[in-house]
Amino acid sequence: MPSKETVQRQGVFGGALGVLVLAFGLTYHFFPELFHVSPEEIANPSAPGVGRAAPSSRTRATPETPSVQEELNAGPPLTLAPTAVIAARLARKPAPLPEQTTADPPEVKALVEKADKAFEAGHVAGDKNSAAALYLAALKLKADSRAAVLGLDQVRTHLIAQITQDIAVGDSGSAGSLLDNLKALPNTANDVAPLEASMKTLLQVRPMLAQAASLLQQGRADKPAGDNALEVYRQVQKLDPQNAVAAQGILQVQRVVLDRALAAVAQNDFAGAEQSMTEATPIQPDSPQLHDVRNQIDSIRQQRAANVLAQARSALDAGNIDLAKQLAGQAQSISPQLAGLDEFEVRLTNAKLYASFKPGQVFTDRYVDMNGQSPTMVVVPTGKFMMGAPEEETGRTDAETPQHEVAIDKGFAIAQTDVTVGQFREFVRASGYKPDSITQGGASVYDERTGVMRDVSNATWEDDYAGHTAADTLPVVNISWNDAHAYVQWLSQRTGKKYRLPSEAEFEYALRAGSTSRYWWGSGTPKTKVENLTGSLDRSPSGRRWSHAFDNYGDGHWGPAPVMSFAPNAFGLYDVDGNVSEWMADCWHDNYVRAPVDGSAWINPGCSVRVIRGGSWGSSPEQANSAYRQGADASIRSGRVGFRVVREL
Repeated sequence: MPSKETVQRQGVFGGALGVLVLAFGLTYHFFPELFHVSPEEIANPSAPGVGRAAPSSRTRATPETPSVQEELNAGPPLTLAPTAVIAARLARKPAPLPEQTTADPPEVKALVEKADKAFEAGHVAGDKNSAAALYLAALKLKADSRAAVLGLDQVRTHLIAQITQDIAVGDSGSAGSLLDNLKALPNTANDVAPLEASMKTLLQVRPMLAQAASLLQQGRADKPAGDNALEVYRQVQKLDPQNAVAAQGILQVQRVVLDRALAAVAQNDFAGAEQSMTEATPIQPDSPQLHDVRNQIDSIRQQRAANVLAQARSALDAGNIDLAKQLAGQAQSISPQLAGLDEFEVRLTNAKLYASFKPGQVFTDRYVDMNGQSPTMVVVPTGKFMMGAPEEETGRTDAETPQHEVAIDKGFAIAQTDVTVGQFREFVRASGYKPDSITQGGASVYDERTGVMRDVSNATWEDDYAGHTAADTLPVVNISWNDAHAYVQWLSQRTGKKYRLPSEAEFEYALRAGSTSRYWWGSGTPKTKVENLTGSLDRSPSGRRWSHAFDNYGDGHWGPAPVMSFAPNAFGLYDVDGNVSEWMADCWHDNYVRAPVDGSAWINPGCSVRVIRGGSWGSSPEQANSAYRQGADASIRSGRVGFRVVREL
């Protein structure tokens, strides 16, 4: 084993780090078969100690080739093992044994026994009393002594192991002395040659490796250019491509760069970490430590990004859309592939367009100052559509032209159904409001005897289309635009949300629900009961028929039906083109020239004529057309007209 002086020499030229790297690498480089020692060998009580060999173990068993799993489970580098263990692992053939014709004489036996004791005492070679000299003396007396041949071969093996160990730890002085002892033994030329080559290589690259180790200690692993450990290790590899010390040193350089990446991550500098990883990758692309650090950084990225995304969700829940967007951007910059980003982007979009609702979502608003809730609302998705009737459509009127594109860029919610009698009654009772049918008297209702609508002075909003008491589930009729407007104002106060009447554009967009045909269900008579329409199969209580109706269609109702009695359209809206027509927020205009294209209501201050949209239980097929529109004085009350509400998001 190296002396204290040897250890001091090691510290001078490389320091602790350089020595360890050098010792590990040289052993692996020059003697790869020695790289590991199995736990069994160390634990074997018969294994010789440091500088000693069991005299009874003259014949060495050839070590078995370890399996891959045994190599993975192997112990420390062999340079840290006893010399006897190294000797036991040397892959060299034992010396051939001579044919011994006679027994060893007493003087030969005495020399062999003395040599064995010298070997056990660690006195292997170097003087006349060493094991080597004594075995040689025995062989001079009797050349065919097997005991002496075995002992001398044991000395050779021990010297080779010790020289190997000294070269591995960089002790060229000790290795040189022992190498001279080995050369003095017979039949060692084949053993000496590789050891001398190893010595020569050691002497050539050792100063460079020591320089590289020193640069590492000074923090100059890969920078500055022209004066760093990495470049020196690369130079060593040019001289000796298989140099294990240089390979280990390069891994140490990569470790330094990887540590920079981890330090950057600790400061949330993921760009800096990525830069360091880019610098570390070409140093040793397939190293396990590179993959380990990459996994660590990816894991930290994921965790940090997930935390930031959680903050973004909290900001969004609090209604701070700008902060939520900013935090989501930070999360994406940290980890572009973070799970949940796409879902959050949808939420963010919904927050901007639908106030955190989702298209198609159904909801109600609770009253803030009393028991009760708003009508059931449906969130309408944003989009574009062609408003009005196309030029080629048969029966179109000038009021439905020119057809023009309207963009609904802001989501809104519209009531699933028309406001019912029961809902309007709640409003009247709670607010004390007196509808126009009360203050101005009467409404226009259906006369079964004549088959036409006529004014009845005592008809009110509490009556149905024919002037009879209405059920709470029927759509409220016999109300004016002013009554409808009063209701949405009251609803806004009760809920704290912005309720209003729909604009013409919003209504037609919601009615069409993505369709471009004449009606939302198609171009002609429905195949199923989709709306409360005028059908040729319908009959009034007295047996009347419609003079102009959808052929072969019957819905079983003459007059309004309870809301939600028929199928919804694609946006989930009921009775949007049947049952009752509906008041709009817009003032009446004869056509769409200069009409808004953003979905807003077209209002002139002080106008008295408002728009009515949507077919009713008594509308002709032309009046049920999705593009059909008509104007009416805001004070008109009719058994064919009701309303539904919109809520801004």
